[in-house]
Amino acid sequence: MLTLVQIRRVLDTFAEMFPDAHCELNHQNPFELTIAVLLSAQCTDEKVNKVTASLFQKYKKPEDYLAVPLGELEQDIKSLGLYRNKAKNIQKLCQLLLDKYDGQVPEQHEQLVELPGVGRKTANVVVSNAFGVPAIAVDTHVERVSKRLAICNWKDSVLEVEKKLMKKVPKEEWTLTHHRLIFFGRYHCKAQNPQCTACPLLDICREGKKRV
Repeated sequence: MLTLVQIRRVLDTFAEMFPDAHCELNHQNPFELTIAVLLSAQCTDEKVNKVTASLFQKYKKPEDYLAVPLGELEQDIKSLGLYRNKAKNIQKLCQLLLDKYDGQVPEQHEQLVELPGVGRKTANVVVSNAFGVPAIAVDTHVERVSKRLAICNWKDSVLEVEKKLMKKVPKEEWTLTHHRLIFFGRYHCKAQNPQCTACPLLDICREGKKRV
C-alpha cells in the first residue's frame, strides 16, 4: 500500500497531468446532470453526450419526460445500453421529483440515493458537480487506478475504495481528485494497454512494474 507521502505525490502528478479535469457529461443544471449520469451506466460519456444533445432539447423538465409514452422515451435513448430500464427509471425519478421535491433535484445525498436509478456513485457525482459538496464517486476508472496504484486493496469493494480515498485524500481535494482519477484512467492508465512505460508513477505502481 502506498504511504501518505507517496499518495501526495500521486495527487500532485494527477494535477500536473490533468489540471483541467472535469465532468465530461454535458449538462446545464442539476436535473440534466442527474439524467446524464443515470444514462451513463455501462456507457461512455461520449455516447451519452450524443444522445443528450437532442434529448435535452426535447425534454426540459420532469413533466416533459412524463408527457410521452414510455416507448417513445425508450426510442430516444435506444442507442445506449440498458435503455429500457433507464427509460423506466427516468420516468419514475421524474414522478418522484414532482411528488416529493416540487420538481427539483434534492441537494442531500441521502435523498438522492432514494431516487429510482440513482445509486451512491450517481449521488456523489450530482452533489459534487451540481451543488459543490466534496465527494468522491467511484466509477470503473477510479476503482481500477486506485487498485493498480495500491491506494486500495485488490479485493476492496467499491464502497471500501471510496472510504479509503476519502480517508487518504484531503477533503478539499475530493472532487478534483475524482475527476483527475477518471482522466488518468480514461486517457493514460487504460483498462487495456495502459501507458506504463511513459508513466511518471511507474516506480511506485505495483501493477505497472509487472507490465514493463
